[in-house]
Amino acid sequence: MNSIHRCAWALRSPEETVYHDTEWGVPLHDDVKLFEYLVLDGAQAGLSWTTILKKREAYRAAFDGFDPEAVARYDEAKIAALLADPGIVRNRLKIESAVRNAKAYLRIQEEFGSFDGYLWRFVDGTPVRNAWREPRDIPASTPLSDALSRDLKQRGCNFVGSTICYAFLQAAGLVNDHLVDCFRWSEVSGS
Repeated sequence: MNSIHRCAWALRSPEETVYHDTEWGVPLHDDVKLFEYLVLDGAQAGLSWTTILKKREAYRAAFDGFDPEAVARYDEAKIAALLADPGIVRNRLKIESAVRNAKAYLRIQEEFGSFDGYLWRFVDGTPVRNAWREPRDIPASTPLSDALSRDLKQRGCNFVGSTICYAFLQAAGLVNDHLVDCFRWSEVSGS
C-alpha cells in the first residue's frame, strides 16, 4: 500500500491537511493573498492555526476580502463591529493591528510597486529550500525572519515579531520548510 507522507502538523485537523496540501509553502506573488497571510498570521499569535483556518472565511467576509485599501480606511465604528463579530478573533489589539498594517502595506506597495516586490527581495527572488528531516529541526525564527520583522516594524507594522514573520515566510513559500519525506517538499521546490 502506497501512503502519502505529510508534515506531522498537517494531520491535526482536516483544515490543516487541506491547507498543507494546497497552499502552505507554495511561492506566492499575489499582493491581496500576501496581505491575507499577514493578517491571519498576526491573528494567530497565541492561538492554534486550526482556530484561524476555521475562522478564515469569516475573516474574508469581515475584512472585505483582505483588500488592504478597504482595511486601511476602517474607523472606530468598523473596529467596534469587528469586535462584535463572533466569526473572527475578537481581540482589539489584533484588529487594530490589521488596520495599522494595511496602512503600512499600502506605503510599501507605493514605494516598491507591490508588496510582492518588497517581500521577495529578502530572498533575492528565490525561495529558501531547507531540508529538514524532523519537525524539531525546524526553527521558530531565523536571521531572515529577524530581518523582515525589523524592517516591517520600522515601516509601521505591528504583530510582526520574528516568529510571526517566519510563519508568514513559510506560508507564502519564501521558505520551503516541508520535511524532506513530505510529498509537498519536492512539489513546491519545483523538483
